[in-house]
Amino acid sequence: MRALSKPFKRAPEVHAPVVIERSEHNISRKQISTAALKVLYRLKSEGFDAYLVGGGVRDLLLGESPKDFDIATNAKPEQVRGLFKNSRMIGRRFVIVHVVFGREIIEVTTFRAPPRPRDIDPDGRIRSDNNYGDIASDAARRDFSINALYYNIADFSVTDFFGGLQAIKDKKIRFIGDPATRYQEDPVRGLRALRFAAKLGFELDDDAFEALSFARDNLEQIPAARLYEEAMKLFLSGHGEASLDALLDGDLLFTLFPTVDERLQDHEEQFEAFIRATLVNTDQRVQEGRSVQPGFLFAAFLWADVKDRADDIAPGGHTQVQAVLSAADIILAQQTKYTACPKRFTQPAIDVWVLQARMATARGKRVERIVEHPKFRAAVDFLKLRDAVGEDHGLDLQYWVELADQIPPAPVRQRRFDDDEQGERPRRRSNQRRRGKKTPE
Repeated sequence: MRALSKPFKRAPEVHAPVVIERSEHNISRKQISTAALKVLYRLKSEGFDAYLVGGGVRDLLLGESPKDFDIATNAKPEQVRGLFKNSRMIGRRFVIVHVVFGREIIEVTTFRAPPRPRDIDPDGRIRSDNNYGDIASDAARRDFSINALYYNIADFSVTDFFGGLQAIKDKKIRFIGDPATRYQEDPVRGLRALRFAAKLGFELDDDAFEALSFARDNLEQIPAARLYEEAMKLFLSGHGEASLDALLDGDLLFTLFPTVDERLQDHEEQFEAFIRATLVNTDQRVQEGRSVQPGFLFAAFLWADVKDRADDIAPGGHTQVQAVLSAADIILAQQTKYTACPKRFTQPAIDVWVLQARMATARGKRVERIVEHPKFRAAVDFLKLRDAVGEDHGLDLQYWVELADQIPPAPVRQRRFDDDEQGERPRRRSNQRRRGKKTPE
């Protein structure tokens, strides 16, 4: 564990902003989505401040195409909701507004102020975040300097409060304020810092890296469901292998996948080759716009554990399929304590594991039933990865590949896992009317 080189502090100092005029930066409105421009101009026409903010501005400055456009304003959530019929307010800890344009969602947040003492729990974590302020206080509330850049629709300038432009030039992830305090407020920021470093090809600055122990020591207090979402953003957003290296370097992989971390620390070469081959394949699929599934990732990460446990169970009079099923229940129950993968994704992982065992003994009609299984193609892809790293699987790979190639791929809607720039997304409240329940008068 790394010792801190600086004393614990409370809040970041608000710096005098640096305003970069339109002629001095590369952002053009042509690069901003029509939906985002509609929201920006509507807020401006109603007399409100309206800024494009966060990762969208950062990516535009880097010459990339943002996947999201988030907006910050001095309008309260209720006022934003009143301006857009195609919007909904979500969240409790931090209320935001989603303005919906078909499949594109523009997230609008109200400028935040520092949390009030009553909103901070004894461990330093923020419980409620609906204290509104101005643009300067909002910038101070953001986690990293590269995410605290504001594009002003009024004059097309970029406002930089905390050296975000310099951090981009330096390729550094720098916290706004004392990193130890920011980790203590929300330990997940440790994972986010490493994710951005992996995604952008940046490095954590020395202060942020030295203070990672504050995240490391407190991540166990974060709900496993939230850690699952963070894990998917790390590994299923097109920079999975880089994220693995960042997590190993920051000693945080064990907080998400402890057995994976243990095997890598023990230098199990074939296991590491298998994990890296899986992540390289996943990154390539993302870059090509093809679907990636959490179940396949879990199947790969936990395969060695399931296989070893199944080998221990099988001699007790179980078939290999029965042994794999029993092992899967045990291993997934253990993993759920760290990253709570929903059953709709763990079941595909189980299917992939079981199909490995079924393919080993399949003959005649059993082959037909395997080929008809919805996860057969995924199981063959899994077998390819096993074969590529030299695992002794005893299967005729070419035979199963040829069968899989005869099946047209089913259309799968691709879910994005990198849609989080500022932090935890609020959950949408349930719609009681939709369920046929009366709302209170």
